[in-house]
Amino acid sequence: MLHFERWKITLILLVTLAGFLYTAPNFLPKSTLEGLPAIVPHKQINLGLDLRGGSYLLLQVDTATVNRDRLQQLINDVRRALRSADVLYTGLGISGDNVTVRITRPEDMTKAAKAVRDLSSVVTSNLLSGGLPERDLAVNTSGNLISVSVTDSAKMARAQSAVQQSMEIVRRRIDELGTTEPVIQQQGSDRILVQVPGLDDPQRLKALLGQTAKLNFRLVDVSTTAQQALATHNIPAGSEVLYMTENPSMPLLVQRRVMVGGDSLIDAQPGFDQRTNEPIVSFRFDSTGARLFGEVTRENVGKPFAIVLDNKVISAPVIREPILGGSGQISGNFTVQQANDLAILLRAGALPAPLNVLEERTVGPGLGADSVRAGAIASIIGSVAVIIYMVASYGLFGVFANIALIVNIALIMGALSLLQATLTLPGIAGIVLTIGTAVDANVLVYERIREELRSGKSVIASIEAGYHRALATILDANITHFIAAAVLFELGSGPVRGFAVTLAIGVVTSVFTGFTVNRLIVSTWVRRRRPKTLVL
Repeated sequence: MLHFERWKITLILLVTLAGFLYTAPNFLPKSTLEGLPAIVPHKQINLGLDLRGGSYLLLQVDTATVNRDRLQQLINDVRRALRSADVLYTGLGISGDNVTVRITRPEDMTKAAKAVRDLSSVVTSNLLSGGLPERDLAVNTSGNLISVSVTDSAKMARAQSAVQQSMEIVRRRIDELGTTEPVIQQQGSDRILVQVPGLDDPQRLKALLGQTAKLNFRLVDVSTTAQQALATHNIPAGSEVLYMTENPSMPLLVQRRVMVGGDSLIDAQPGFDQRTNEPIVSFRFDSTGARLFGEVTRENVGKPFAIVLDNKVISAPVIREPILGGSGQISGNFTVQQANDLAILLRAGALPAPLNVLEERTVGPGLGADSVRAGAIASIIGSVAVIIYMVASYGLFGVFANIALIVNIALIMGALSLLQATLTLPGIAGIVLTIGTAVDANVLVYERIREELRSGKSVIASIEAGYHRALATILDANITHFIAAAVLFELGSGPVRGFAVTLAIGVVTSVFTGFTVNRLIVSTWVRRRRPKTLVL
């Protein structure tokens, strides 16, 4: 157990050196790190919301809107299916949670019901989870009335999909802000937890996440003015009144038909208009969107074209000439930040449903500094207490254990820096706990050595037996420790996960330093001193 091959010694020293190298950047200012060569590690530990300060939001996905949108989509699907089947109908619309339609000719009922049933499909989530196949639509007939409803299984699958899609879009929007290590997690069935350390403008974050960002391009209805339509309560069929963002009191009559949807956008960038020097957003369509945009602008030259974002008109320029390149620009008296935020929203994509802010907290950096200071003091006190105890209990071998403990702390800090894990206040607690329990392996080994010495064995034989017999116990204790940390990480969230991360890393490094590094130190000392007696 005391013999080390040369390659093992080299590997242990390299791991130890790497730990100190990756720990070192945390004690240097960023200005100093930027001046160092690229080969030198530059990564620092990311501080969590409770240490660095920032914004905390608890959002709820409006799944009711998802269901309403599905019914609106279902109306279009039913209309298209009945027309394709050459079925005459009337009264197509939403009644409660159902889409209902009356078939004009009784002899078409069978054909109509089949056409509508063909719209249903198997709920994918049931197949993936191993459940029984279930259709997403339930179709009922009564006389000449057909009623179509979305099944509960399909509603749950669609709601879960909306939550997952919302999380991805929220992540893309926050990443565009350039923040470091945001925490975005699902809580419950329809809630999303968002923590953005270091963001000093929570209102901007709320505005960025609160917009659905459904962009579309529609023609302005010029048959009458919006003021006249509102005054006479006679809004033309197929049109609606929307309001301008730059002048909220100004209404505009816009056709409901979407000529080009925002889902065809592939890029959006902020910029400045070369003629007026005002902030704008330049956009670019994919091939399908470019073709549709070109056709619409070619056929409607001289007509106003409304750019609608979340049912508000950003601008309504007049089409001067066909736009065939698949790109254009949006202007609307933006500030530079507004143009940048709009570009972020368009690049990240539209949310499938609105997000409602349930809880909002802002943590100041002062609280974070106090927490870091308190955690550092606790770590120092814990380390000093452990060092004193080990030296008082085991003398020189206690010094060996303390050297391994210092290496252990360096490896934990280096691993957190390398993995770019987020350190939270509970994470600091995990480190302090690791410091307290890291010497357990040494205590087990040393007590075994004492027992062997009492039985009359030689120094080398006692040390060999001590490490050999304690190994199984050390592994058993730390494996169960690691399993507990893994369960905390898998089932916990937020602070619990921060604690679990440092605890799990600490378990691995403690076994390495408490047994391997310490054994190498003891082996080196034995080879050089060759002691005949040992006081332990």
